[in-house]
This record gives sequence, C-alpha cells and structure tokens, in this order.
Amino acid sequence: MLADFLYQFRDIFIGFNVFRYITVRAALAAVTALVIALWVGPKIIAALQRKQIGEEIRIEGPQSHQVKKGTPTMGGLIILLSISSGTILWADLSNIYLVLAFAATLIMGVVGFVDDYLKAIKKMKKGLIGRYKLIGQITLGLMIGLVIAFHPLFDGLHSNTSIPFFKNWELDFGYFYIPIIIFVITGASNAVNLSDGLDGLATGLSAIAFIALAGIAYVTSNVNFSNYLNIIYLPGSQELVIFSMAVFGATIGFLWYNAYPAQVFMGDTGSLALGAALGSVAVLLKKEFLLLTIGGIFIIEALSVIVQTSYFKYTKKKYGKGKRIFRMAPIHHHFELKGWHETKVVIRFWIIGILLALLSVATFKTQ
Repeated sequence: MLADFLYQFRDIFIGFNVFRYITVRAALAAVTALVIALWVGPKIIAALQRKQIGEEIRIEGPQSHQVKKGTPTMGGLIILLSISSGTILWADLSNIYLVLAFAATLIMGVVGFVDDYLKAIKKMKKGLIGRYKLIGQITLGLMIGLVIAFHPLFDGLHSNTSIPFFKNWELDFGYFYIPIIIFVITGASNAVNLSDGLDGLATGLSAIAFIALAGIAYVTSNVNFSNYLNIIYLPGSQELVIFSMAVFGATIGFLWYNAYPAQVFMGDTGSLALGAALGSVAVLLKKEFLLLTIGGIFIIEALSVIVQTSYFKYTKKKYGKGKRIFRMAPIHHHFELKGWHETKVVIRFWIIGILLALLSVATFKTQ
C-alpha cells in the first residue's frame, strides 16, 4: 500500500512518519474515495447515457417517479471504484479483517452488477432470479463465518458477540454463530437494497452508518480504549477504520450525483455491495446487535416490506381480498403517498439515522 511506501522515507523527512497513524490513513482513505467518486462520476454517467443504460420505473410505484425513467443506473460502479481506490492505497491488504470486508463488498457488487446488467441491458424485467441472489448472499455469509470460526486470530472469540448497554456481557452463539452471520450478511444486503428507492436515501444512510462504524472500529482496535469502555478488544481490526472511512468517502462522493434530482442511481451494483459491507463490518467487529440501531432505518424499511406482504397474504387467504397496512412498501413510499415530498422523506430519514448512530456510539459509555 502507498502508506507503507511513503513511511519508508521517514528517515529522510520526519513528516513521512505520519503515515503510520490510523487516523491519518483513515482520513486519506476517505478523501481519496471522495475525490475518485467526484472524478469518475461524470465519466461513468456519460458512458451509461451513451449506452442507454437507464432505470425502468415500476408502474405500480408512485406516479411521481415515472419522470425518473431512463435515469442512468449501475452507478454503484462509481462507489466500488472509489472504495477500492481508498482501500488499496491506504489499508494493509494482508489484514484478515480488511480482506473479508473488502471481499464481501466486491463479491456482492458483482452479484448486483449481474442483476443490473440483466435488467438494464438484457431487458429482463426481474433481472437475476431472487434465489440466485440469495445463494450468493448465503455463500458469502458462510465463507466469512468459516474464516471467523477457524482462523487463529479469532481464538477465544470465534462465536462471541457483544451485547449493547451491558458491561462485560458477551453472548456465545456456539454452533449457531455461522447461521447468525449468514442471516446478518443476507439481511443487511437486502435491507440496503430495499432502501434504495429515493434519491440519496440509501447513499446518505450508508455514509452515516459507516462513519459510526469507523469510530467503533477505532476504539475496538485500541487496547486502552477497549479496556476503558469494557468492550471486546480485537487487535488488527484497525484496518476496518480505513475501510469504513473509504466507504464513507465513496458514498459522500456518490451523493453529489445521487442527490435529488438524481443524475444516476446506484442500482443493485451499489446497494447489495454496501449492504454486504455493512453486515460484514458489524460481524467482524462483534457488533451484530448494534446493527439494530446503526442500520435502524434499513431494518425498518425491510420490516415494512415483510409486514406488508405477510398481512396482504393473510387477509387475502382469510377474507378473499388482500389488505395493506401501509399505503405502499417500503415505508418511504408510504410517506410519499401521504403527501411528503421526496426530499423531505430523505432528509427526515437521514436525521433519524444520525440520531440512531449517535445512540449506537453512546451505548459504549453505558457499558
């Protein structure tokens, strides 16, 4: 990585000594990802427009969204290129934590790309068949679970996770830990995907979540901070600070083009990748339960779809006619149909996301 290369010159000029600090590398990763996103964004958007790779808007969705038809999609490529640039330049690519989180992001990015390709280019309405996506998510979760279960770095903590609000409390899932990891990775990936329905919504919420995860990774990897806060100490997990900040920079850069009115959509290429990154970092930091708050809006969005679908099927079977709890799911569409402008929904969801992220960080002081 570039940081190691520059650090070699510390004897020539003492200023190069800064490249050994996590905070410096994290900041550089964020700035690098942000600059790359701003730089490649117009080029990728122009290429997508030339090839007429545009979004198909669902007829059953809000009518106000029909004007978005044809907006370039597959913009997740911007996010993936930016994350990769920030990570490769400033992180330690031999670190197992970094490798797993980075691999999870790229793998689900490829799955999302295939889905977008089938929908936008091959004009297959449903894209990649749902069960194939699920197979990819389960396989990814299994891979991460097996590494955590058998890698010597995780000795003594293979199946443990932290419990928020309780001092020195850990839960040992035992043999159920790998299925839990699969559930978290799959759930997070799908939840972010479902939230990607309004301009800037999933992008902004992801940026908020990853800046919180970067802070959590920093204290988790520091023996003094972890002891003071009574949380699990994970030596080596400092590289997740770099990765999380790279994701933060990439999403902020992408938001420049994705904010209302969006010039480009991330598509499944971006949403599935960001969801996998979110789930994998939480798992690697042993903070699975904190996803309930850090990713609270994502979870609410996913639950709204599950509740709506289940209730509709139940009432249709019982009464012969399906009924709905929300005007439309995911829940962001419910508020749109209530008369909220799209930007109002997005900003209010961001505000809630910020409050939930602050609550997540505040749990450490209560432990």
